Amino acid sequence: MKLLLVEDEKRMAEPLVEILRQEGYEVDWQADGAEGADALESGVYDLVILDVMLPHKNGFDIARDARRVGIKTPILMLTAKSEIDDKVTGLDSGADDYLTKPFSPRELLARLRAFSRRQYDLAEDTLSFGDISLNTKTMILSGRSGLSVRLSEKEFRALEYLMANHGQILSREMLAVKIWGYENESEYNNVEVYMTFVRKKLSFIKAKTVIKAVRGVGYELRAEDV
Repeated sequence: MKLLLVEDEKRMAEPLVEILRQEGYEVDWQADGAEGADALESGVYDLVILDVMLPHKNGFDIARDARRVGIKTPILMLTAKSEIDDKVTGLDSGADDYLTKPFSPRELLARLRAFSRRQYDLAEDTLSFGDISLNTKTMILSGRSGLSVRLSEKEFRALEYLMANHGQILSREMLAVKIWGYENESEYNNVEVYMTFVRKKLSFIKAKTVIKAVRGVGYELRAEDV
């Protein structure tokens, strides 16, 4: 599960990131509201833990703007206030749940497990586009030819993102964040390497669905002559 934490209090954020990573979550941390908003709207996260009081853009506005542009990523909002009005404002802004500071890490982890179960219940086991299908549990890519192949984790992340956003051109930056996360310093050229790997897997199963490079922009998944 890939998480985004938007929290400007370093003394709170750093140990929280460490706890989440120890529990097996993949976590990116942003301390600035405007930067957190950009990260949320990238659409690469499974859940966002969002503080209300942030520099440059508050959590209410971040959630509201994300919902306005169609981002459906679950939002768990953190607030130092316990007033009903603040909780109502958070939920009305687009948050799915909230925690009032100070909170126990055990309670946060329980909320995350509940979100994970909910997403598992709602998620489809298979993504399909053109003449290919991708099992999201086993990471096996199959084609109408009857051939199939297992993808590596990073290949899976790249192809899953392309399939979930077919019809859109995804930039190298967006793909790099989806594959490696914000804190990783991998060169964007590495995205091209993984696009090559995934193309080879598509070729192996004799798929007509292809990954097209759009010069100067990014990549797009296309179903050609299917």
